[in-house]
Amino acid sequence: MALGRNQRFDSRSSSSYCSTATLVVFVALCLVGVWMMTSSTVVPIELSSSGKSEVTDENSETVAKSFDDISRVVPEDTTQQDIQSKRDTTSSKTTSEDSKDQNVLGNSEDSTAEPTNGEKDDSLDTTKPQTYSDESGTGEGGEVAKTAEDIATESGGNDSRVQKDGQGSNTEHNSNETMNTELGGNKEQNFDRGTSSEKNNNSEQGSNGIIGNDQPLANKDKNSAESQSEQSDNANNSEETVGDEQEPESEKNSSETSSDEQQQSDDLKNSEQVEKSDDDDAKVEKDQGWIKEKVEQNQDMEAEKANVENKSDSQAKDQAVNDLLPDGAQADLLNETNTQNGAWSTQAAESRNENEVQASSSTVTQHSWKLCNVTAGSDYIPCLDNEEAIKKLRSTKHFEHRERHCPKEGPDCLVPLPKGYRKPIEWPTSRDKIWYYNVPHTQLAVVKGHQNWVKVSGEYLIFPGGGTQFKNGALHYIDFIQESMPDIAWGKRSRVVLDVGCGVASFGGYLFDRDTLTMSFAPKDEHEAQVQFALERGIPAISAVMGTTRLPFPGGVFDVIHCARCRVPWHIEGGMLLLELNRLLRPGGYFVWSATPVYRKVQADQEIWNAMSALTKSMCWEMVAKRWDALNEVGLAIYRKPSNNTCYESRKQNNPPICQEHDDPNAVWNIRLQACMHKLPSDPAVGVYGKPTPEDFQEDYKHWKKVVGSSYLNGMGINWSTVRNVMDMRSVYGGFAAALRDMKVWVMNVVSIDSQDTLPVIYERGLFGIYHDWCESFSTYPRTYDLLHADHIFSRIKKRCKILPVFVEVDRLLRPEGKLIVRDTKEIINELEEIARSLSWEIRMTFAKESEGLLCVQKTKWRPN
Repeated sequence: MALGRNQRFDSRSSSSYCSTATLVVFVALCLVGVWMMTSSTVVPIELSSSGKSEVTDENSETVAKSFDDISRVVPEDTTQQDIQSKRDTTSSKTTSEDSKDQNVLGNSEDSTAEPTNGEKDDSLDTTKPQTYSDESGTGEGGEVAKTAEDIATESGGNDSRVQKDGQGSNTEHNSNETMNTELGGNKEQNFDRGTSSEKNNNSEQGSNGIIGNDQPLANKDKNSAESQSEQSDNANNSEETVGDEQEPESEKNSSETSSDEQQQSDDLKNSEQVEKSDDDDAKVEKDQGWIKEKVEQNQDMEAEKANVENKSDSQAKDQAVNDLLPDGAQADLLNETNTQNGAWSTQAAESRNENEVQASSSTVTQHSWKLCNVTAGSDYIPCLDNEEAIKKLRSTKHFEHRERHCPKEGPDCLVPLPKGYRKPIEWPTSRDKIWYYNVPHTQLAVVKGHQNWVKVSGEYLIFPGGGTQFKNGALHYIDFIQESMPDIAWGKRSRVVLDVGCGVASFGGYLFDRDTLTMSFAPKDEHEAQVQFALERGIPAISAVMGTTRLPFPGGVFDVIHCARCRVPWHIEGGMLLLELNRLLRPGGYFVWSATPVYRKVQADQEIWNAMSALTKSMCWEMVAKRWDALNEVGLAIYRKPSNNTCYESRKQNNPPICQEHDDPNAVWNIRLQACMHKLPSDPAVGVYGKPTPEDFQEDYKHWKKVVGSSYLNGMGINWSTVRNVMDMRSVYGGFAAALRDMKVWVMNVVSIDSQDTLPVIYERGLFGIYHDWCESFSTYPRTYDLLHADHIFSRIKKRCKILPVFVEVDRLLRPEGKLIVRDTKEIINELEEIARSLSWEIRMTFAKESEGLLCVQKTKWRPN
C-alpha cells in the first residue's frame, strides 16, 4: 500500500538531507550570534525537567482541544474506549511509523533516548501518506485515528524544546497544526467536505503565523519549506499511481495544506536549533549519521510494514463489526447463513435443473414430424383401424373386428386434415348443420336420408333431427317416451342416459333440451362416420360396440338405456348382451326398446319378442309400458330393473345365474362378458378421500369453481362461445365438469385405469364419463374436441409410457384452434411446451409457482408437408 512505498529513500535524498541540515545549522548559528548581541539575557539550551513537564501538559491540553474539534467526523456511537481499542489493534504499525517520523526529521537528541524513556516522537513527516475514512476513522492501510491521549503523549518528546516566551497563541496554533498533520499527513484527506474546508483555513492561518511572528526568520526558512514541499508533491504523485481516487481539487488543497504545515514544522525545528547554542559541528555530523542509519533501517522494514498493514486492515474491520453490532448480533453473524426454501436457489441447482429440462426435451426438439400413412386417412383411429391386428382375428362372429385392437406403441405420426377443412360451426347451430368438408362423407345421407338422419345441402350437411324410429323429429319421440312412463322424468329422475347404436346421435342431441346428458355410442361400421357426425354437431359420442368385452362404464350408473333399431341380438347366448345392460342400469332404472319385434307380427320378429320376454322375466325386469306411436308409426316397450335383491332370491330357477362374489361390476377394462347378474349393492358409497361422498362433492366443487372462475374463464383469453366439446383427461369427482355446468358445454370425464376408481361418483353427481388407458388411443374420431383439460395426468402417464405418443393423441383429438390446458409439474410443463412448439402450436399462457406449472396452448392447422 501507499504507506510502505512512499517511505523509500535513495542516495540522492540522503545527500539532500545532509546539505540541508548543514545549511540550516550554519544559518541558525548566525542568527544565534545576532540574537545574543541584541539580547541582554540568554535562554538556556536545556530546559529543566519541570519546564518540560509543564510544556507537555500544556501541549496535551491543546491537543485535546484540537481533537474535540476534529472528533465530529467520528460516528456518534464510537466512544473513547472504542477508539482506544482500535489504537491497540494497530499499535505495532503506529510505533514503527512514529519511530520513523521522528528519526527522519531529526527531532530527538540521540538514538538511545527513546527506548529509555519509552516515549514516542511523532513530529511532522511530509513524505508519509495517511488517509482516514469519514466514518470510523480507520486508515487506508487499516490504521486507526489517534486519540487525544496518544497525541499528547507523543508530542511531549518534541514540544519540550519549544521556547517558553514563544508559546502563547502561537504554541496553541502550532499544536493544532501538529494534530491535523498527524491525522492527515500529506496524503489527501478523506474526511467530509466540512472538515476539508476547516483544514484549508488552518493552512492559511499557519502561513501567516510563524513562531514569534519573526518575519526575517520566515523569509530565511522559505527555501527549506519549498524543498520540503517538493518532496511532499513527489509523495502525492506516488499515491496517485497507487490508485487513490480523490478529486483533483481535494488533492490540490491537501498539497497546499501539507506544504504550509511543513513550513511550520521547519520553523519549529529552526527554533530548536537556536536553543541548542552549545552544539557544534560534531553534533550535526552525529545527527546526520543517525539519519542515514535510520533510513537504511526503514528500507529494511518495508516488507514488514506491508504485512502489518494487511493484519491491521483485518483487525480494523473486525473492530468495526464489534462497534456496530451487539454481542447477540455478532454471534449470529458468525453462524453460517442458510437461505429459506424458495427464496434463493444455488447456481448448481439452477444449472442442474436446466440440464434436466434440456435432456428431457432434446429428443422432442429434434423430432421430425410426418403424416400417418394409413388407409383411414383423416379419420384414423389407431385402436380401431389396426388392420394388421384385425387380419389376425380368428372370428368376427361377435363383432370382434369392431372392438379395440391397439398397437403396442402409440403412433407418433400426425393425422392429416380433410381438404377444405373449416372452423366448426358453433353450438347450437351445429346441431342442425355442419360443414360438409369437415366430415366429407355422403353415403349415410344416401342410405338414411329418407329417415331424416342426414342430408346434403350445398356445402353443408343438414340434420333434420330424425332417426329410424323418429322420422318426424327426436323431440316428439322423447316426449312420447315420458308420456309412456312418467316416472322417467327427463332431467329430474333421469339425468344420465346411454344411447346404444346411436346413429348420428339426434336422440341425445335433443335431450339437452330436457336437461339430460346422453352418452351415445355406435361402432365404426358401414354406417359411415355416424359417430363423427355426432361429435362434429357437438353431441357426446364414442365409437364402441357390444361385442365380447364389457363397455368402459361402471356398473349401475345409467338412469335410462335406449335402443332404437340398434340391431343388437339381445336374446342370444343366454342374453349376454342384455345382461351387460343390466350391469350398467341403476337399480330401478329403465330400458327403452323401440324395435320391430315390439310391434310387428312377422315370424322372425315374433320369435325375438318371445325370447326377449322370457329373458327379461328371468332377469326380474318388469315391462312397465308398451305403446304405439301413431305419428312415427312405431311402437316401444319400457322395462324396469328391480331396486333390490328380493326377486333374485325368490326365483325358482337360477337362470341367468348370479355372478360370483369376487366379480366386480365396476371392473371393465378388457374384461370379457359373462352371462350372469350382479347382486344389487346395499351399502352407500364412500368417498375416495375417506369422507362421505356428499362432503367430497362440496369440497371438489368449491375448488374447481374457484379455479374456473378466476383463471380459466377470464385469465387465458379463451372465447368460450367457440367451446362445446370438452374432455377432462383426469377427472376425480368431476368438479371441473360441474364448474362448467351452467355453460353451453359438455365434458367427457375420463378416469384413468391406474387412478382411483371415482367414476361411479361422477355419475352420481349427474355427470358422465369413461374409463381409459392413456397409453392407448381414445375411441373417437380425429378433430372432435374443442378443449382438453389435463390435471397432473402427464406426470402419471410418464411412469408407464412415453409422453410423445400421448401428446400426438391429444393433437389427434383436438380440432384446429382447440385448446389444451395442463396443470402439472414444471418439468412436465416445459417438456409439453417444447412439443407444442415443435408442432407450431400457439403458446397462450405459461405460469409456474414453486414446483407446479400451468400451460395453455392452442392447436393450429399446421401439418408437415
